[in-house]
Amino acid sequence: MLATVLSSALRGIDALLVEVEIALATGKPSLAFVGLPDTAARESVFRIGSALRHSRLRVEPMKVTINLAPADIRKEGAGYDLPIALGLLAAYGEVPHDRLRQYAVVGELSLDGSVKPVRGALPVATAVSGRGLRGILLPAANAREAAVVQEVEVLPVATLAEAVAFLRGAHEIEPVRVDLARVFQSQASYDVDFAEVKGQEHVKRALEVAAAGGHNAILVGPPGSGKTMLAKRLPTILPPLTLAEAIEATRVASVLGLMDGRPLITTRPFRAPHHTISDAGLVGGGGLPRPGEVSLAHNGVLFLDELPEFRKNVLEVLRQPLEEKRITIARAASSLTFPANVMLIAAMNPCGCVALLSVLRRKTVSRRGRSRPRPCRS
Repeated sequence: MLATVLSSALRGIDALLVEVEIALATGKPSLAFVGLPDTAARESVFRIGSALRHSRLRVEPMKVTINLAPADIRKEGAGYDLPIALGLLAAYGEVPHDRLRQYAVVGELSLDGSVKPVRGALPVATAVSGRGLRGILLPAANAREAAVVQEVEVLPVATLAEAVAFLRGAHEIEPVRVDLARVFQSQASYDVDFAEVKGQEHVKRALEVAAAGGHNAILVGPPGSGKTMLAKRLPTILPPLTLAEAIEATRVASVLGLMDGRPLITTRPFRAPHHTISDAGLVGGGGLPRPGEVSLAHNGVLFLDELPEFRKNVLEVLRQPLEEKRITIARAASSLTFPANVMLIAAMNPCGCVALLSVLRRKTVSRRGRSRPRPCRS
């Protein structure tokens, strides 16, 4: 009584296939969960038990061992709920094992048996591509995102019962397909436009030159002069995203769960983190490193408003991504590299002594008819 289901684990912005092994044995009913699962994965047994009951799927209590292989890689998240539930049913003989082995499975279960979306559908579909599998079973909310990989048959499931019925051959699921050309045509538009800016001709000319050459820029001016407005409209004059660039940007947003049902990111990203952000939030990090704001702005614009307010250590970590167009997060067990090809635009107010100098010069002109420049001593 052994069943194996293929699932996936995220590693940076990539995914690798994971074998979910379910073994049943006679003896006192118990559960052993191995393979370096995190807390969210360990708690899956409670969600699965409730989902099985609400789906009218009964299993006898037995000694159960669940292993997530390879066992030396940390597994995180609730995306193993659906594969574990289906593997458990296959071990009990409720689901054909041979048919289950033809698909990779990811999905989080709610207590009533419905399937919730997960992070990283696009990297998972990429990992499944070329592995000799028929396709992938995943939540309906992630289907269009995964269907960007057109070599994979993407089968959306809404409930655990629907997945079981499909594997038994009692229910057919129509694969989801995405017309990438139509997606680009219908969604590649911005809410703002650089042409809306009136005046500021010298600044607009400078930003046009920066956009043409992919140069970084800093905007200096008093509050209300339009620095943020210009920066937000800069992506609209950058070249349109290519398909390869769109997939790269989508992979980063996908592993952070920021797709919101969209199949693809079709416009240049624009990220404007607050000046209180940490260095890990800006370039990525954590126990299991995740991308930061620099990677979310990959192939787009990273805007740092009020530049002097950012902490020194936060600005210093920008050296590598600005020079090498990528960021490497090193940990004791492994090292991950995230893309970070960004156009950096910063904004700041003039130094306070500049305003004071302007006032003093006006007073000098009114008194003597001419002024003498004074050095800044701040």
